[in-house]
Amino acid sequence: MTEDLKTADIQLIQRILPHRYPFLLVDRVVDINGTASATGIKNVTMNEPHFQGHFPGTPIMPGVTIVEAMAQTAAVMVGTSLGLADKEMLIYFMGIDKCKFRRKVIPGDVLEMKLETLRGKPGGKVWKFQGVATVDGEMAAEAEFTAMMDLPQGA
Repeated sequence: MTEDLKTADIQLIQRILPHRYPFLLVDRVVDINGTASATGIKNVTMNEPHFQGHFPGTPIMPGVTIVEAMAQTAAVMVGTSLGLADKEMLIYFMGIDKCKFRRKVIPGDVLEMKLETLRGKPGGKVWKFQGVATVDGEMAAEAEFTAMMDLPQGA
């Protein structure tokens, strides 16, 4: 039996995440398999503000923004699967573990982030995820992270 995988375009992403430019770091989320897994896509462009200082003449996407992009992908996966669009969800990092960087990410790259849920359930606030970010099939970063997803009272 084939699973009906969901996709979140930029309009839906903005209805789930509180982030906006310049800190919205995921352009599309595909292959959303409930709260189990999803793939985020980030088109890396030279006009992003961190490239002005990281590093002038040799632009490299900061590792922390790669991990943040993975976390945003995870939040969109959960938000899409649990119908949390327009609920004003806030997401907070609680921990980052086993984080490694393997390759530079530069303007022109397409960052693909595969996320899996390690722990978390509908109605729960604390979730743990494992993410791997690649460019052209080559690993750029990997990490496990824990996040708290908080909805306003009554949502």
